[in-house]
Amino acid sequence: MMDIKESCGSQGSQESSGLHPTSWQAFAHATTLHGLRFIFPYGPPSVRRLLWAAALLACLGLLALESTERLAYFLSYPHVTSVDAVVSSSLVFPAVTICNLNIYRFSRLTRNDLYHAGELLALLDVHLMIPQPHLAEPEVLAFLQEKSNFTAYRPKAFSMKEFMERVGHDLQEMMLYCRYQGQECSHSDFKTVFTRYGKCYMFNAAEEGKTLRTTMKGGTGNGLEIMLDIQQDEYLPVWGDTEDTAFEAGVRVQIHSQAEPPFVHELGFGVAPGFQTFVATQEQRLTYLPPPWGECESKALESGFFQVYSVTACRIDCETRYIVENCNCRMVHMPGDASYCTPEQYKDCAEPALAKLSGAESGSCMCRTPCNTTRYNKELSMVKIPSKTSARYLQKKFNRSEKYITDNILVLDVFFEALNYETIEQKKAYEVAGLLGDIGGQMGLFIGASILTILELFDYAYEVVKDRLLDLLSREEEEESHGEDVSSCDPVANHSESISHTVTVPLQTTLSTLEEIAC
Repeated sequence: MMDIKESCGSQGSQESSGLHPTSWQAFAHATTLHGLRFIFPYGPPSVRRLLWAAALLACLGLLALESTERLAYFLSYPHVTSVDAVVSSSLVFPAVTICNLNIYRFSRLTRNDLYHAGELLALLDVHLMIPQPHLAEPEVLAFLQEKSNFTAYRPKAFSMKEFMERVGHDLQEMMLYCRYQGQECSHSDFKTVFTRYGKCYMFNAAEEGKTLRTTMKGGTGNGLEIMLDIQQDEYLPVWGDTEDTAFEAGVRVQIHSQAEPPFVHELGFGVAPGFQTFVATQEQRLTYLPPPWGECESKALESGFFQVYSVTACRIDCETRYIVENCNCRMVHMPGDASYCTPEQYKDCAEPALAKLSGAESGSCMCRTPCNTTRYNKELSMVKIPSKTSARYLQKKFNRSEKYITDNILVLDVFFEALNYETIEQKKAYEVAGLLGDIGGQMGLFIGASILTILELFDYAYEVVKDRLLDLLSREEEEESHGEDVSSCDPVANHSESISHTVTVPLQTTLSTLEEIAC
C-alpha cells in the first residue's frame, strides 16, 4: 500500500509542478521588470538561466552605482549663478553718504571741550598740558594756551553726542552749490547721520513722509552734483604721530541702498580737493540661496536696531553689543538706548575694544551675506579744478584765493552709467525632480523598470505576507479543531477522506482499519 502511495504522490507532485507554477514564478513572468522571467522559467535550470541572472545582477550593480553617484551629487546641494542685464524706464537713485575726513572743527572747541576731551583729541596730555608745545604752530599754540587755562575753572556737564553735533563740520557751511538732475538742492535734502567719521550727511535717505528720488536718464548731469569746501583751516592740528593721526584731506563717500546703514570707514571711497570726481555707478541686485545651498541670511537682527538685515547692519549691531558689554556704554554712531561713552571711556575702552574687534585675527563679528541685497558698482574718473580760466572767476565768486580753492574745493558728480541694472542670482542646480528623473532614467536603461515596477514588487510582497498569515491562522484553527475531535474519537472520517484522495484504496476497508486504530 505504501509503494502505491509513494508512486502516486511523486506523480502528482510532478504534474502539479508542471501545471501549477509557484507564486514567484508567476510573478516573474507577469512583472514588467526585464529579465526576471528568463531567470525563473517554468522548465528545469539551464545555462541560459545563469547568463540572464548574471546580466540582471550586473545591471542592478550599475544601477546602484549610478544612483549612488546622483544621490551624492544631490546631497552636495550644488548651485549655479545666473547673470542678466535688465533695462528699466526709471531707477531709484541710491543713498549717498558724505563725511569730512576731519571729525572736529578746531575753531569750535571750547574750554570745557578741552577740559573733558583734550586728551581724546591728542591736544592735551593726561595732566591737561600741551604736549611738545615747541612743535606747534604759533597761532595754534596761542589758541590752545588760551583755551587750556583751567586756573579756577569750574567744568560743566559734557556729552559726546552734543559735542559731535556742535563741533562736526556743518554741511550748510561746506556746501557751495548742489544740483540734482539740473534742479537746485540744498542742505535740507541731506539727513544728518553719525558714523566712525563723526557727523556725516546722507542724500536721498529713506525718511518718513519723503519719497525717494528717481532718475529716468543715465549719464552725467542726470544725478547728484555737489561742490564742497572741506575747510582745511578747521582741521585739528597735528604735531606728532599717534595711532589716530590722520594726514589726508578731503571727504569720504559711500554709495549704498536706503535699506543699508552707512559703513563709510570701510566701504567708502575718497574724494580729494582740487578735483572734480565723476562717479558712474550701476545697480546690481543680488539674490543668494539660504543653507544648505548657500550661506545667506534673511532674518532681521534680534536686537531690533535695523528692520532689514544687511552685512553692515550686522557689523554695527555686533560692534554695539560688544562695546556695551565691555565698556557699559555706546559710541555716538551706535544705535540703542545705552548711555553714550565719556571721552575717558572712548580713549581707554571703546576705541581699543573696537580696534581689537575689527582686527583681522578677530572672528567675533562674522556676518552672512543677505539673501537679497542691492549693490552699486562704481567707476571713478577726475579732472583738475579750477582751470586757469575759471580760477579768477571762482576767486571773486567765493571770495577765496586760488590756493584756497585748490586746497579746499571739490566737486562730486554721481550718476547712473546707463538706465539698466544687473541681476546676479543663485539658483539650485539639482533639485528633487532632477534626481528622480536621473534615477528613473537609469532604472529604465539598466533593468527596464519604473515606479510602477517597484509598486509591483511591494504588491507581491504584500500578497505573500497576507497568504502566509492566513495560512498560519488556518493551521491554528485546524489544530484547535483537531484536538477537540480526537478527544471525542470523531475525526476518523476526515482522515479517511484525505487518504481516499491520495491512494486508490477501497473506502470501507480504509475506514474500518483506521477506526480500529483510532478507537
